[in-house]
Amino acid sequence: MMAETLRLAAIVLNYRTPRLVLDCLETLLPQLDPARDVAVVVDNASGDGSADAIGRAISERGWKGVRLVEAERNAGFAAGNNVGIRAATAGAYLLLNSDTLVRPGAVARLLETLEANPGAGIVSPRLEWPDGTPQISCFRLHNPWSELIYAAGTGPIRKLLERWDVPLSVSDAPCDVPWTTFAAVMIRAAVLDEVGLLDEGFFMYYEDEDYCRRVGRAGWRVRYEPAARIVHLRGGTSPVKALGAERKRRPRYYYTARSRCFRKAYGPLGLFAANVLYSVGRAIAWGRERMSDKEWHAVERELLDVWRG
Repeated sequence: MMAETLRLAAIVLNYRTPRLVLDCLETLLPQLDPARDVAVVVDNASGDGSADAIGRAISERGWKGVRLVEAERNAGFAAGNNVGIRAATAGAYLLLNSDTLVRPGAVARLLETLEANPGAGIVSPRLEWPDGTPQISCFRLHNPWSELIYAAGTGPIRKLLERWDVPLSVSDAPCDVPWTTFAAVMIRAAVLDEVGLLDEGFFMYYEDEDYCRRVGRAGWRVRYEPAARIVHLRGGTSPVKALGAERKRRPRYYYTARSRCFRKAYGPLGLFAANVLYSVGRAIAWGRERMSDKEWHAVERELLDVWRG
C-alpha cells in the first residue's frame, strides 16, 4: 500500500493487450493530477512481454504518476483488479478495462458525482462506441425468469416478463441502477472498506453484478452518470462477446461464473430454477425455429454448459 491517501487510483488491467493499455493511458493521464492521483497498471501474468513493453513506454514517454504492478499469476478479472486496489490507498478507485478510452472530462465528472451523491457507492459512466453511439451498460439483476427470457428469444415472452428482463435502456439522465458493467466504473473507498474486494471466485464475468448486489445489500446505491463518457472497444480483452454473437461455444469460465452468481444470490434451488427455466426457454425457441425455419439462435452447446456450470 502507498503511505498517503490519494484522491483517486485508476486501475488499468492488462492481459496481453499492451497497445490497448497505452492507448487507454494516453486518454486517462491528462485527466489525473500526479500530486493527488495515481494510475496503476496491473499486468495479469501475461507471460508475453507485455509488462516489459508497457514499462518501457511509460519511461520513454515520461509519464508521471503511473505504477506498473505485476501479478504473480492470472487469477482472473476480479483478482487482477484487487491487486491494483491493494497497491494504492485512495478515496476512490476507477477500474478500467484496457480496451477503454476516457473522453475529456469523464474522470472529473465521475468524481463530482460521487461527491454530490454521498449515498452512491458506485458511479457508472456512459459507455459508447468510438462514433458516440451508446452501449447498454446498466442492467436489472439476473433472476431465474430472466433465463427464460434469454433462452426463448421471443418477443411475446420478453414483453410478458419485461420487469425481469436484464438489459436497461440507455438513459440520457442520471439515475440509480441495480448493476453496471465493470468495464469502466468508479468505486468509493468506503464501499471497499465495508463490503470488501471483488469476489475472486469469479474468473471473468458476473463479478460486477455480484459486487453491485453486495453493495446494494449494504445500503449503497449504484449511480449512472451519462455526462461522463468512456469509449469501450468491446471484445478487446475477452472473446466471450464475439463468440456469443457468432453462436460459438463460450469458455467454461463463463458458465462457472454464471452458476456462482445465481448460487450466491438465490441459493442452490435458485440456480436449479434458473437452469430449468433456461431449458424451457430453449425448448420454446427450438420449436419456433423448427416450425418456421428460423435461424438457430442458441450458442453452441449452451444447454449442456448451463447445467455443467
